Amino acid sequence: MDSAIHDGADRVAGMVIMNSTQPIHAHIQPADNVVIWLEHVHKIYHTGDIEVHALHGVSLAVERGDFVAIMGPSGSGKSTMMNIIGCLDRPTRDCYLLNGLDISVVPRFELADIRNKFVGFVFQSYNLLPRASALENVVLPMVYAGVPASERIARAREALAIVGLADREKSHPNQLSGGQQQRVAIARALVNNPAIILADEPTGSLDSRTSVEVMEIFQRLNFERDMTVVIVTHESDIAQYAKRVIQFRDGRIRRDFRVNKPRLARDVIQQLPAPGDDDGEEEEEEL
Repeated sequence: MDSAIHDGADRVAGMVIMNSTQPIHAHIQPADNVVIWLEHVHKIYHTGDIEVHALHGVSLAVERGDFVAIMGPSGSGKSTMMNIIGCLDRPTRDCYLLNGLDISVVPRFELADIRNKFVGFVFQSYNLLPRASALENVVLPMVYAGVPASERIARAREALAIVGLADREKSHPNQLSGGQQQRVAIARALVNNPAIILADEPTGSLDSRTSVEVMEIFQRLNFERDMTVVIVTHESDIAQYAKRVIQFRDGRIRRDFRVNKPRLARDVIQQLPAPGDDDGEEEEEEL
């Protein structure tokens, strides 16, 4: 499978907080390998006469090939940031560039095409079609993207193989465990070679071991295929698998730091007890 799309915009390793007050389209332009660029972004929602300022002038840049965890309490702005990065919404003011494309000026009716081309989504609830097989779920984004029918099956099978489900392509979601369903969702996310993989609480519905197995897949895609991965999580232990952590509070970035030594999921998996071992120990103790 081809690696992630490499047309974007960077200059700095990881995130850069901008100090300029000029709009990006005036004269500030990101360097070539920055894939996510926000310049003084505001997001304001209106509910009747009530104005909710969800984001307050957020500026950041994410290089291609980075692995970022976005954290924050409820109401901090992290979900709004995810929606903007994933082109599910647009800024109220100022500029967001995804892979060099100014999303802030893209008509709303074109956002679906942008999402399908540039963003691979992974959700906490998997969002698989219940009556479709694993293979059919992975094929679906390629149908919308206009990938020739002759290529779809081969690419879908390759994606399933990457996440370790080559032997479950005919299985439906109700025949798969939660971890396996999330693997199918990851395969679906990467099959169109997106500029970024955007995962919203990807381990929120999984047990501890399966969560680490999912993070191992994200790390492998990032390390070996140079895919840009952005996860939104409230779990600090999950954030430790990322290369960088961005913490939101009250609609602003409060902390942005590099993780000195990200946890390696493959090493953690080797240290975990084999599935079922804990149950056996509990039974022995009861006896």
